[in-house]
Amino acid sequence: MVKLQLPNPGLEDRIPSHAQLEVLEREEADSRPKWDNKAQYMLTCVGFCVGLGNVWRFPYLCQSHGGGAFMIPFLILLVLEGIPLLHLEFAIGQRLRKGSVGVWSSIHPTLKGVGIAAMFVSFLVGLYYNTIIAWVMWYFFNSFQEPLPWSSCPLNDNRTDYIEECAKSSPVDYFWYRETLNISTSIDNSGTIQWWLLLCLTCAWGVLYVCTIRGIETTGKAVYVTSTLPYLVLTIFLIRGLTLKGSTNGIVYLFTPNVTELANPVTWLDAGAQVFYSFSLAFGGLISFSSYNSVHNNCEKDALIISVINGFTSVYAATVIYSIIGFRATERYDDCFDRNILTLMNAFDLPEGNVTQDNFEQMQQLCNMTDPTLFASLKFETCNLESFLNDGVEGTGLAFIVFTEAITKMPVSPLWSILFFIMLFCLGLSSMFGNMEGVLVPLQDLQIIPPKVPKELVTGLICAGSYLLAFIFVLKSGNYWLALFDSFAGSIPLLIIAFFEMFSVVYIYGIDRFNKDIEFMIGHKPNIFWQATWRVISPLIMLVIFFFYFVVKVNEELLYSVWDPSYEEFPKTQKVEYPNWVYAVIVILAGVPSLAIPVFAIYKAIRNCCQKKNDHMGLIISTSETSVNGNLKYSA
Repeated sequence: MVKLQLPNPGLEDRIPSHAQLEVLEREEADSRPKWDNKAQYMLTCVGFCVGLGNVWRFPYLCQSHGGGAFMIPFLILLVLEGIPLLHLEFAIGQRLRKGSVGVWSSIHPTLKGVGIAAMFVSFLVGLYYNTIIAWVMWYFFNSFQEPLPWSSCPLNDNRTDYIEECAKSSPVDYFWYRETLNISTSIDNSGTIQWWLLLCLTCAWGVLYVCTIRGIETTGKAVYVTSTLPYLVLTIFLIRGLTLKGSTNGIVYLFTPNVTELANPVTWLDAGAQVFYSFSLAFGGLISFSSYNSVHNNCEKDALIISVINGFTSVYAATVIYSIIGFRATERYDDCFDRNILTLMNAFDLPEGNVTQDNFEQMQQLCNMTDPTLFASLKFETCNLESFLNDGVEGTGLAFIVFTEAITKMPVSPLWSILFFIMLFCLGLSSMFGNMEGVLVPLQDLQIIPPKVPKELVTGLICAGSYLLAFIFVLKSGNYWLALFDSFAGSIPLLIIAFFEMFSVVYIYGIDRFNKDIEFMIGHKPNIFWQATWRVISPLIMLVIFFFYFVVKVNEELLYSVWDPSYEEFPKTQKVEYPNWVYAVIVILAGVPSLAIPVFAIYKAIRNCCQKKNDHMGLIISTSETSVNGNLKYSA
């Protein structure tokens, strides 16, 4: 095993000993928040880890990377990458009893930048994530109608025909791009604020504020609903989906393995990235959550249970989603066939009911023999169930276009629409709890906000500031901005932060010290699996993913999808290049969090040199013994 450990003078003075830790826990019993029970803590962590990506990104990755074959790299990397880092975050938070900034600055003063970077990422991701919740609320409010507003095209001003943009595309496309987003034709064309989305955004941030107003004291109550209801709704949808025609076609298609995909490095890259993001690692929220636990809580068991739940949820949600997609594909296949049958019947004046899907080819041959010239003039559509199933989309396209279209074809469609968007709302809201924790606690640890300021006011200021910045997502170009944030704010920075987290614990804090800490907390030392993954395997995997991701992005032309009714291939979205100024935005989104780590380390080194002191504490390190949820105690 690798035994390398970098020098770290003064560490013993910065962290409490095992004996002091138990005394500290007793002293904090009244001043520091704690979980009411173990179930509350587990549900909060599950709610943070299991988010919208489990429902709308994982199924798409399965479909595009060989179906069941994608499960193999996903499960392998879940074990070798996700679980070890999850356990590490739980253990270090529980041991040092601080938020992300406090934990890393305690390990070494120059590492405070790791916590600051995690805070930046949590803030940036929270900005656009809550906008998605606002979109979900808009669809939820519109679901209380019969028929659903996206089930048919609206009429034009003359009431003589459908609106052209809708007629050329589809009712669900039109409702999403025009009625909801009122989207512009480029990111340059910002347009005005869409008032209906602004109202929903106001509701989304208002609900989040109410749920997080007193930190885990209020979020801990909310998770009983937000973390459990999605599983109930998924189960209801699975039962309903299995009763629909063609649902099994989707499930079989999803899990039919194409083993040749295993030789494709992009499959492994996507699997690694999906494992990483689905655990919500490196945001800082999980470290804060675990810091509220008892010193002797079994964090190893927690990590294993949450990992199993997370992996199961991804597979379970994919099964549900593709049962509905199978139904949608079968409906489209039948509609395509019906149009071909109608074409044949009208041309040859055949009695209704004479032509069916079963005898269609025989009737074509018969008609061709009867009148070859007329038959040759007919234009038949190509109806292929496989192509309809292969029409894979991810993200907002899956939720707001594909799934909503499938819902319109179900009996009592408003009921299913309401259930679906309640589920998405709960998934998004429970993930936002962790993002808020990842912003609020570091702000307290950095002493930016005076400790006398009430926590309700601190939470309100963060929500209000985020709300105002999120106005950019409710402009006509808002969807393009959101896609930009989604692509860069939570990608490279998270990989870099996670690598530094693991490297810091193993080689700066010291793996031997960490092993003794875990033995003290749970009663036994970590086994050979944890040793191998923490020391070598997990950091190596993260470096490989980072390297390949960087190579792919550098060589990739940066394009974004534009909805333009004047595009010659409309209703397909047009791929266009980003304007040059967007590259500056990308540098801010991906560069600022990533550079916070080395910039702070350099700043710390320069400051120490200028001071010319042998002060191993360097900058005043916040050793806050609580978070935003309790009364703060500071020591220099």
